[in-house]
Amino acid sequence: MPRSRTTTPLLLIACLLMAIAGLAGLARAAAGPLAAAPNPCLDATARTQLLCPDLVMRRPFGLRLDPLERPGRLVLRAGNSIDNVGRGPAELHGIRSSRHLMRARQRIHRRGGGRTGIDTRARLLFKLVPGQGHYWKFLHAASFELFRLDSRGRIGRRVRRGPKVSYCLRDLSHTRPGRRGSPVRRIYPACNRRLGTRRVTLGTSVGWSDVYPPGYHEQWIDVTGLRGCFSYRHTADPLNGIYESDESNNQASVTVRLPFRRGRQRCPGSPPAPVAPPLSDGGTAPPY
Repeated sequence: MPRSRTTTPLLLIACLLMAIAGLAGLARAAAGPLAAAPNPCLDATARTQLLCPDLVMRRPFGLRLDPLERPGRLVLRAGNSIDNVGRGPAELHGIRSSRHLMRARQRIHRRGGGRTGIDTRARLLFKLVPGQGHYWKFLHAASFELFRLDSRGRIGRRVRRGPKVSYCLRDLSHTRPGRRGSPVRRIYPACNRRLGTRRVTLGTSVGWSDVYPPGYHEQWIDVTGLRGCFSYRHTADPLNGIYESDESNNQASVTVRLPFRRGRQRCPGSPPAPVAPPLSDGGTAPPY
């Protein structure tokens, strides 16, 4: 049967449209995932209607060497505390995306009631803690880094990173009970441990903190072979998975001289590292 005169132009148009769609798809793939929504907590107008969180990382505490963590290596352990000093909770709601991952949306509480959900590209991970089991944790909740200091105490290049990046986010210790809006009792409990669960909510209330001692899993940086003065830095939420009213106060550090010894570090402007964070709840902490 002879081909209609209109068939060939239509086929050409269809092929052209498919090619354009394919190129657009390649461009999107090359550009990476879609950008997260803008932070309303930094918008002067929007934040007047919101109770935004503000995460603060306290200075690393309880520093001590551990020669047993990695055979043949030497690691420097430190504890940390992520405090919420904002006007509302730091809350993430995860929905299962694969066997060990969840996509998470932040829930920002509104003045007068209700919550706003926003996609910050945060992820939750079903994380193994040796000797304890698995927990659903906020992936990239923090980072451990070591920077070299020059003779004047100025920060130079980063020389090492620690393995710890995942945290539960929970109400572990009521460190700032006097803050406005701080609940008397825990709102966000210990980490969820069920692999089969479809949804998980993590969070830290106003005036509460998520605290990890130096001896906890992955609370260290490998310092094998290093000598001189360094800045041992902990950063809360380094990839901005939780939107806050102040994004400039998420880092805290102490100066250390390696090989490490307790006490004053004999480096420019280096007071002794704190032994432990001030805790005020006085109660028994839930499990990690």
